[in-house]
This record gives sequence, structure tokens and C-alpha cells, in this order.
Amino acid sequence: MERIRTAHTTPASMPTNLLLLLLFGVRVLAICPPMCTCSRGHRAVDCSARGLAILPDSLQHNIHFLNLSHNRLQDLDGLLNHFDHLRTLDISYNHLHHLPVGLPRALWDIRASGNYIRQLEKNDTAYHWNLQNLDLSHNLLERVVLINNTLSNLQSLNLSHNKFWTVPTNIPHNVEMVDLSHNFLLQILPGSLDRLPRLSRFYLHANRFTSLSDGVFSRLDGLQLLTLGDNPWACEDEENISHLLTWMQQTPAKILGCPCYTRPTCGEAHLATRRTWHSAAFTEPPLAADARHPVHRAPMHAVTSGYLSKSAQLNVGHSAANTSGPGEQVLIMGGEFLTSTPHSLSTQSSTTIRTRSTKKVLPGRARSTSHQIRSFATTILSLLCTVILHNNLSN
Repeated sequence: MERIRTAHTTPASMPTNLLLLLLFGVRVLAICPPMCTCSRGHRAVDCSARGLAILPDSLQHNIHFLNLSHNRLQDLDGLLNHFDHLRTLDISYNHLHHLPVGLPRALWDIRASGNYIRQLEKNDTAYHWNLQNLDLSHNLLERVVLINNTLSNLQSLNLSHNKFWTVPTNIPHNVEMVDLSHNFLLQILPGSLDRLPRLSRFYLHANRFTSLSDGVFSRLDGLQLLTLGDNPWACEDEENISHLLTWMQQTPAKILGCPCYTRPTCGEAHLATRRTWHSAAFTEPPLAADARHPVHRAPMHAVTSGYLSKSAQLNVGHSAANTSGPGEQVLIMGGEFLTSTPHSLSTQSSTTIRTRSTKKVLPGRARSTSHQIRSFATTILSLLCTVILHNNLSN
């Protein structure tokens, strides 16, 4: 009988033991690494700025967000491939010399800026069909090899502050934003931009362009914003620069840092009717201008960056008919153009601003004064003649 009683009580205790085991298991899975902070049910893990040289232990396999930025990580090859649910990985500002091998294919966002990456091979992104944002800015990149059909969902590509000499070819065709500012770009190879129908924002400021080949932007049907400031445009070479200037007059896109014009903004088709040539390219860094809080300045010489290596020797008209739109005035004084713009100036570029005050005499007042002097002289002369004639008659 005792055996039978034991047999009946043992199954009754199993649910309790199983419940304790499950609770203990959940507790083990929910452990957050002591040097990190976790949120969203331990699926968002922040291990940034902890001085880490190795990947922390006890990271859950189902994490969605992992921030490892601002550490001393040098090699993460094969250490992250089992995080099948990882969507955002931030490995910015570490000591990485290449993009880690074996990154999870589920990633939407890879942030790897501020490292020592010199090149991107095709296998580095070959299996990232889900990737939407790739940030490799502030590295040492000189070349990237991208495979179009494997990055079909890529929308944002940031390659700024690197060492590119030419615009990378085979940029993924669905990309909407490409930032190549602050490189050493000299040219855009023909056909490099022909299959980018969704590209809407293209940042090319702060490079070394002097001219661009004919039709280089003509296939960018979705382009809305293009930055070209802080480049040493050879405006005196009219034969090579004219194609770009003609396209600028016809494009509906907004251009910041217009080559060979005093305006900081041009393009947008309707602005092309009234333009003013200047003796040097306007090279205000376009992204630094804050139009939300206009700063009205006294008339000043057109601002050019110290980066500008050539000045444009173009024939400048002496008519004041080419005045600019609201908030921006162009005056011609002594054969020089003086520009007043509402845009604030960035301190990132070397600029020289010289203001001068000029006393003006209103034309109407000048004519009135001259007329009064002539009338007074005529009256005096008439009285003098009358006196002389009277004296002669008296004698």
C-alpha cells in the first residue's frame, strides 16, 4: 500500500518541480552582462564606453539591439553570427581594421564609423539582404566592392570622411541617401550613377572636384538634394564646367553650395532665371547652414573656403538686373559683388569676411542740389548784367 501511495504522490509533485525549473531557466536567460545595461526585456543591450577589449559573456541569443561603440574591440570575427534576431549593431569607434566576418543576416542597421577599416570586400555584405542602413564614415576606406543584388533593401549609405578618389561603382540600386562628403573625390566614372532611380539625397561637398563630365547626374530622376560646396571648381575652364552649370539651370533638385555662383542655394528649376556670376565659387559647407534662424549680415564679399585652389575669371556683367530673391541681395559697387545672405556660416571652413561701410548719396537729392546751385548762379548773373546795363545808361 505504501508503494502505491508513493506512486500516486510522485506525479502530483511533478508540475511544481517543472514550474520551478522553468522559472529558474527564464531567470538564467534574462541575465544581463554586469558591465552593460539592458532594457526592453533584456533584448536591447548597451555596452558602450566600457573599455571592452572582448565581447561580453552571457548575452541573450534573442537580443534585437547591441551597442558596443566607444570601446577597444579589435576582432569580432565569428562572434556575432549566432544572434539570429539582431536588428541593430553599433560597433562605432573601436579598433577594428575590417568589418567583422559572419555578421547576422537579419541585421537592418550596421554602424561601424570611427574605426580603421581600409576596404570593404564583396563577401563582407554578400548575404545582407535585409540591411537598410550602413554607416562606414570616419574610416580609412579607399575602395568598396558592393554587390547590387544582395543589398536590395539598402536605403542609406554613409561613406563620408574616408579616402575615396572616385565615386564607388555598383552602388545598390534602391539606395535613397549616399553621403560621400569629406573625401578626396576627383571624378565620377561614366555610368556610375545611371541605375539609381531612388537616390534623393546625394552629398558630395568637401571634396576635390574641379569639373564633372557631361550628363553625370542626368539619370538621377528622383534627386531632391545635392551638395557641391567646398570643392575647387575650375570656373575659368568654361568648356568643362559649362555642362554642369547648364544642368543646374534645368534640374528640379535643390543644390547647396552652387559652383561658380554667389548663391548658397540653386537648382530647383525656377531659381535658374536669375543668377549672378562671381569671380570665385561659393563654397559654404551646405550642411552647416541653419535657415531656421536667419542671421542678417552687413554686405560682404562672397565667402570662399580656404580649400578653394582656383578662382574663376569669368566675364561679369555690370548690370544690376540680376538681383537675387528674398533674403539674399547682390549689390554691385565699384565693379565688385557684395553679398548678403541669411545663412549662418560654418566655422569648419577657413573663410575671410571683409565688411566696409559706404556713404551713399541719394540720386534725387543730388539732382535737386545741383539744380538749386545752377538757379542761384543764373539769378546772380542776371542781377549783375542788370546793374552793369543800368550804370551804362546813367553815364
